[in-house]
Amino acid sequence: MDIASIALPRILRIGGGASGQLAEVLTTLGLSRPLIVTDAFLLASGRVAEVQDALARAGIVSRVFADTVPDPTIASVDAGVAFLGEAAHDCVVGFGGGSPLDSAKAIALLALRGGAMADYKAPHVQDEPGLPIIAIPTTAGTGSEATRFTIITDEATDEKMLCPGLAYLPVAALVDYELTFTKPRRLTADTGIDSLTHAIEAYVSKRANRFSDGMALLAMRAIAPNLRRVCADPDDREAREAMMLGATQAGIAFSNSSVALVHGMSRPIGAHFHVPHGLSNAMLLPAVTAWSAPAALGRYAACARAMGVADDGEGDQAAVARLLDELAALNRDLEVPGPAAWGIDAARWEALVPTMCAQAAASGSPANNPRVPDGDEMAMLYAQLWSGSPQSR
Repeated sequence: MDIASIALPRILRIGGGASGQLAEVLTTLGLSRPLIVTDAFLLASGRVAEVQDALARAGIVSRVFADTVPDPTIASVDAGVAFLGEAAHDCVVGFGGGSPLDSAKAIALLALRGGAMADYKAPHVQDEPGLPIIAIPTTAGTGSEATRFTIITDEATDEKMLCPGLAYLPVAALVDYELTFTKPRRLTADTGIDSLTHAIEAYVSKRANRFSDGMALLAMRAIAPNLRRVCADPDDREAREAMMLGATQAGIAFSNSSVALVHGMSRPIGAHFHVPHGLSNAMLLPAVTAWSAPAALGRYAACARAMGVADDGEGDQAAVARLLDELAALNRDLEVPGPAAWGIDAARWEALVPTMCAQAAASGSPANNPRVPDGDEMAMLYAQLWSGSPQSR
C-alpha cells in the first residue's frame, strides 16, 4: 500500500482580516523577534507599516528587509541574510507575493544553516529547518504560503533553482483575501492562471495521491469560475475570496504531489527573459496540456469537469477537448501574450532553447508529467510556443 507523505503549515488562518492576527500567531508559537521580508512596493504602499504597527501594539518589535527582487537571486537572498544577522531575530515573516515569500524561505534557511543557496537546489532535499517562517501572501497565485519549496535564481547562470524540502514549509500561513483588492489586472490574471496550473499539474502528476487530488479538485472548482470574474471586477469580494482560497488549496495540492512539465519549462523562460512566473506558465499551459493529455486522458477529463467546462455525462475525449478549448479561451480573454508579443528576441530565444531544455530537465519537474518528454520533444514544445501553432514530429 502506498503511503502519501503529507506536510502542512502548523497554523492556517484563512479569511478576511486574517493578516491582523500575526501578533497572536507569533505568541502562540513562542516567537517575538520577527524579521519581515517584503518588497519596495508594499513598503511604499504603507501595508508594511500597518503590520509593524499592529505588532508594536502587542509589544513585538520587528525589523523590515524590503530589498527583495522579482525572481529572487542569490545576491538578493544573501543581502537579506546579512541584514537578518545584524539583530537577534527568531523568525522570518514573508509578506508579499511569490518573490518575497520565496526570499523569506531562503533567508530563514541560510541564516541558521549557512552555506550557499546552490548547495540546496534539487536533487538535494532540505528537511532540517532553518528559522521558523510565517507567510502572509498578498497575491492569489503562488501558493508559496503552504509549500515545501522555494525558487531562487542563480544570476551567474540564469538558472532558476528549485529548492525542495520541509525546511521551506511555513509553520504558519495567514491567508487574507482583503490584501488582494489592489492587485492590478495583469497580476490578477497571471497569478490566477499560475494557481490553476498548480492545481491541474498536481492532479495529473505521477506523484498525485488521494489527499493532493482532493485539494487540487477543490482549487479548480474555486478558481475556474472566478478568474475572469475577478479580472472584470477587482472589487468583487466573493471572487477575490474564492481565488485566494483556491490558490492556497492549489499550493497544498502541489506541495504534497508535485508540479510537472509546465513548471519545468516555465522556470527557464522566467530566468532568461524575465517573464513573470505566472505569465510564462499561462503561455505554456495550453500547448503542454494538449501534448500531455493522451497519456492521462481520464485525469485531464476530471480537471475539465471540476472546472465546470464539461458535464459528468461526457466521455473523457470530449471533456479533454473542452478543457483545451477553455485554456486557449482563457488566454485570449485574459490577453496572455506569446513570447514574441512579450518582446523576446527570436534569435536569442532559439539560441537558448537547448539550455532551457537542459535546465527544465535538471529541475526534475518534467519527470513527474504523465507524458515525459526528451530534449527534442521539449524543444518542439518551445518552438510551438513561439509559433503559436502545433509542430509535427
